[in-house]
Amino acid sequence: MKIRASMLAGTWYPRDPSHLEQLLEKYFRGKEPGVKALGVVSPHAGYPYSGEVAAWAFSAIDPDFSGTIVVVGPSHRGYRTSVSRVPWETPLGILDNDPGFSEALDLVQDEVSHQEPENSLEVQMPFIKFRFPRARVVPIMMGDQDPSHAEELAGIILEAVKRTGREVRIVASSDFSHYVPETQAREQDLYAIEALTTLDVPEFYRRIASRGVSACGYGPIATMCHVCRGLGASMGRLIRYGTSGDVTGDPTVVGYAAIAVI
Repeated sequence: MKIRASMLAGTWYPRDPSHLEQLLEKYFRGKEPGVKALGVVSPHAGYPYSGEVAAWAFSAIDPDFSGTIVVVGPSHRGYRTSVSRVPWETPLGILDNDPGFSEALDLVQDEVSHQEPENSLEVQMPFIKFRFPRARVVPIMMGDQDPSHAEELAGIILEAVKRTGREVRIVASSDFSHYVPETQAREQDLYAIEALTTLDVPEFYRRIASRGVSACGYGPIATMCHVCRGLGASMGRLIRYGTSGDVTGDPTVVGYAAIAVI
């Protein structure tokens, strides 16, 4: 059986299982957002920078969840939208794919592009393996992120839910502003995120464009919101916002947000 190997272990996050487990235990300690989300936005930078915020995001999903977690991440290298249908390796063990659900998706399977060191998908996998050991995963790499494609991809995911009857949670992998002054990042990011409190996807796109917010996963965020609304969600909640400057002290930062859709 083919397995998607860990490409970023030892750089973006620890390769040693004990070290990684200890780090994730620290990140999750004391995080109780008080919600049970159908979908979340989680950042995808190196763990020293965004790991705390990512743990807040995953803490919004019921820790006993044992269904299927669909991870939608942007392609930073310009690949087309595609699904991976193989298990994914993590230092904590193999994260099983849900072949029934992934095969129900009307998407191209492209394991070659998924083998690239795409951080938007891979960095989420150890969090899932640690927090939801009985869950399965379906990774989707999103190419075109425009509004119509987000709606189309959401429809494909919802149709697979209908056909399989799976209980699913959706993870939208995204960082927000990239390499701008911290005050600018916070102002612009929070302005865009405010539109998600009512799951107003068109307004979210408008705000991203009007302020030039350099979020890299706005399409996955829109897709997740559409899917969750189709599953009965009615609102989004910002759980935690932070920047790389919180860790490094640098004045130029990348923004990170943990958002729950409920």
